[in-house]
This record gives sequence, structure tokens and C-alpha cells, in this order.
Amino acid sequence: MSNAVAEAPAADSPVQSFLVTFIVRRFDPEVDEEPRWVDYDVELYSTDRVLDALHKIKWEVDGSLSFRRSCAHGICGSDAMRINGRNRLACKTLIKDLDISKPIYVEAIKGLPLEKDLIVDMEPFFASYRDVQPFLIANSQPEKGKERKQSIVDRAIFDDTTKCILCAACTSSCPVFWTDGQYFGPAAIVNAHRFIFDSRDDAADVRLDILNDKEGVWRCRTTFNCTEACPRGIEVTKAIAEVKQAILRGGS
Repeated sequence: MSNAVAEAPAADSPVQSFLVTFIVRRFDPEVDEEPRWVDYDVELYSTDRVLDALHKIKWEVDGSLSFRRSCAHGICGSDAMRINGRNRLACKTLIKDLDISKPIYVEAIKGLPLEKDLIVDMEPFFASYRDVQPFLIANSQPEKGKERKQSIVDRAIFDDTTKCILCAACTSSCPVFWTDGQYFGPAAIVNAHRFIFDSRDDAADVRLDILNDKEGVWRCRTTFNCTEACPRGIEVTKAIAEVKQAILRGGS
């Protein structure tokens, strides 16, 4: 077995670092009356992510910078924010995919109360999520020791909407949500869709009745912002349209 030790990259290694300017919208409720933009120069590699840049700012430049993050692998949905005017997950946005010849603008997602820097109050978002009853409701028990069976075909009907990670990127990209604090929003409708079309669930009519409201699916203006913003690639606008059709049919 070889005992060779890996060597450090040579001085002429093709791996290069770059100085990237980030302009972050800061807000401290204890100090600021209005948000303000602050710029930071960060040395990064092309394979770094925006989340890496925020970590460097917080750990090496300004420890007061506040943002949410958890798994850093695009699964938990904690670090949704606006990057160059688009809703994205900071942990999935690579520096190499951005134009670093210009400053990179980072700010909190829109439509939810701003708490501090890149952190918003998610409670209105989760309140709408809870309102659509996003859990299986069945009127019968499965056979003893058995699971509820479902065909591959039946599962495929709602497979796309099972991918939601509740990051709020879709909901906070919606112009209707920005201007109407009562609108359920795309994410809540996506999670209702997941159970409305589940063959094992018996409460589709209840959810359809909840969403058949002036603040439900009929507030959607089909701008496709939500679909474009989803980091999981869910066809959000299509799911909303399918819920509308189910309401018009009188059931799923």
C-alpha cells in the first residue's frame, strides 16, 4: 500500500480565486429605521456558493450579519433569498453561474415581514400551509400489519408536488402574494395538491372547498414566477391549474 502524501496545488494551478463584491440589504430593527445596502469584497472560487460567501462575511468580516441556513445541500429550504433579483437557495447558487464582473445583490425574500437582514417572519407562510390540512386524512384503517396500497400510476399523479421543501421561494416570488396578505400562495396550494390527488386520502373535497375562495386558487394570475423560482423544479403553476380544474369538476 502506498504511503504517498497528496501534494498541495502547484503555484500555477488552474484553480484560481476571485474577488467578488456582494451588496447585501441589511436591517437591524434595534438600529435602523429602514433597510440599507452594505457592500463586501469576498475572495471566492468559482465552485463556491453564495452561502459560502455569506459565511465568509459573517465569520471573517462582520459577525452581525444574520441569515438562516441549515443543511446547506438544497433540502431543508432554510436559506431562500433574493440573489440578483431572483428567488434562489443560497446553498444551490454557484458563483460560477453568476456574473462576477458586477456586484452580486442579496436581500431577503419579499412579501413576508422582515425581521433582520436576510431573515423574514415565516409564520404567515406556515399559517397558510397549515390551513390546507397538509396531511393524510383517511376514513378507514389499513389491514392489520399492512400498508395502504397505491399503484405506480396513482402515485405518479401527485409525485411532483411531494418534492416541496417549504422554502417559500415560490410564494414570495408571487406578485399577488406581495400585494395581498390573505392569499394562500403557491406553496400552500402545492401541498394541498399533494393530498387532493392522493388516492389514499378521503378529504379532497374539504381541501377543494378551502381553496375555492377569493383568496384561494382563483387569485392566481398564472405569471409562472412560482415555477421559475422553485429550486426543486416543481411545476407549480401546473399544479395550481390542476386544482382549479378539480374544483370545476366537483372533485379530484
